[in-house]
Amino acid sequence: MNKVGFIGIGVMGQAMAQNLVDAGVDLVVWNRSPARCEPLLQRGATVAKSVREVFDLAELVILMLASSEAMDEVLERDQPGFAEMVRNRTLVHMGTTSPGYSAALASDVRRAGGLYVECPVSGSRKPAEAGQLVGMLAGDHEKVPDLRNTLAPMCHQLFVCGEVPSALLMKLSVNLFLITMVTGLCEAFHFAGRHHLDKHLFQAILDAGPMASSVSKIKLTKLVAEDFSVQASIVDVLKNSRLVAEAARDARIASPLLDECLALFGDTATLGYGGLDMAAVVKAFEARTGSRQAACPGA
Repeated sequence: MNKVGFIGIGVMGQAMAQNLVDAGVDLVVWNRSPARCEPLLQRGATVAKSVREVFDLAELVILMLASSEAMDEVLERDQPGFAEMVRNRTLVHMGTTSPGYSAALASDVRRAGGLYVECPVSGSRKPAEAGQLVGMLAGDHEKVPDLRNTLAPMCHQLFVCGEVPSALLMKLSVNLFLITMVTGLCEAFHFAGRHHLDKHLFQAILDAGPMASSVSKIKLTKLVAEDFSVQASIVDVLKNSRLVAEAARDARIASPLLDECLALFGDTATLGYGGLDMAAVVKAFEARTGSRQAACPGA
């Protein structure tokens, strides 16, 4: 049984699974919408008819699902079949959920006779397509070294973080910086635009300076072009912001910047832009400015 299972062929999952197949991994995949598996089938992957078939064919199963609710449903966690599925299997949770959820799932998997590793990743669609994600590993120590070779086609770097849920806590820490950084960039772009500055000149100066990064360059290009095609959507970033905020509250940690970002991404989703890239948070700044100017037209 040398196959690797992969469940969850979404925006990120499809690119990640494709890199595994292209690297020669014997992959069996499943997705709620079977059509998303078609490109992988064309590249040589096996498409399972059910989740149970994935577990029947693979000892190592990667989960790249959108939420804890989706994971519980796929794993039949509240049903007797859960233990039968995960026994003698290794689950690798690569999505982003709350640390508490991951810790509880790890306990359930181990109690059923399986092994559990969390490996959330830093990066969006483009790094996923390029195999340039950064993975954070935590979990059963006997499996972590073996996973490096398996995960290498997706992650150009892997960092061992310790016990579950330390990898997810690390991912939330990284996300906190990403979310506040991109939000700050969007506010700066909005500020420059409202002062009628040349947006291309603003881009050139920022790209030439010490604050430039691969993320800032990509997002600033999107802002200048008003291209909000998805790399990481507003809805996804809103979900991640909530996870960070919850973890901060649970630990009684102040997170004032993140709290404001959470409100801004919530506003953006309410305005109807939830399916756009996170750079579309600039729409929330535009709306707030419009409201302020309408309230004080002569100011």
